[in-house]
Amino acid sequence: MGKNLKKRALIINAVRKFFNLNGYLEIETPVRIPAPAPEAHIDSFKSEKWYLQSSPELCMKRVAASGYEKIFQICKCFRKDERGDRHLTELTMLEWYTKGDTYMDLMDQCRNLIKFIAKETGSKESICYNNLNINLAESWQKISVEQAFAEYSKISMDQAVLQKKFDEIMSFDIEPNLGIQKPCFIFDYPSSMAALAKLKKNNNKLAERFELYIAGIELANGFSELTDPDEQRIRFEKEMTIRDKFGKAASPMPEKFLEELGNMPETAGIALGIDRLVMLFTNSLSIDEVVAFTPEELCEL
Repeated sequence: MGKNLKKRALIINAVRKFFNLNGYLEIETPVRIPAPAPEAHIDSFKSEKWYLQSSPELCMKRVAASGYEKIFQICKCFRKDERGDRHLTELTMLEWYTKGDTYMDLMDQCRNLIKFIAKETGSKESICYNNLNINLAESWQKISVEQAFAEYSKISMDQAVLQKKFDEIMSFDIEPNLGIQKPCFIFDYPSSMAALAKLKKNNNKLAERFELYIAGIELANGFSELTDPDEQRIRFEKEMTIRDKFGKAASPMPEKFLEELGNMPETAGIALGIDRLVMLFTNSLSIDEVVAFTPEELCEL
């Protein structure tokens, strides 16, 4: 455990160094907020009449809308009922936003960040994880979601969405095949799977969203940001409808965020899981191995 915590500190220091060298401003936003982003499959913890953030996304976008062009943050996020070898109810998140960039630019930034961390922590040009040697030096793989379904699924992407099997097939059939020899970006998600992302100009059935996978582990989720507050409200309402259908608790509409969203210029933003990043760089098969305390260790007997 001690070795992993030391490596964790080195990784977080390397993250800060990378963004400082590239002209980003580190910011802090509140962990406790009046309204989270309405998302069908993410549940927030209540904190009196407010909520513990599941992501700093809404506040960071408000900062970006106020004129800050390059920002990043490392912070704690909280998600109910998420516990497993790769999940914690309290997790550490890295998010960054860049004015004028697109999701394609974010892929380059992800690659540069991971390679920088590898160099700073002595891993050089590869990561050894779970008997896999992940080459960071070669060109990283890029595959569209549609292509991934064609290659690894018995049904197409469109059929999976219609049959409400998209997440199931992604989890069990596609994800284990991604990033096995080198990191993999999977991009162009169905618009229904990207509530806060900008749609592609030439095909509004797809969103400018990608995820980064290394050794079958989802590490980051980024997109070209939706900046239309009216469209964003419609999407939030759809997410709320889905939540209601499944009997999930309702939360207030984030009105302040929607009021300011129209002021945000074209921007790309991304979230990257620090705990999973440390897992990869320490060859740890469980997230429990890379945190100082698990939730269970904090409980009184």
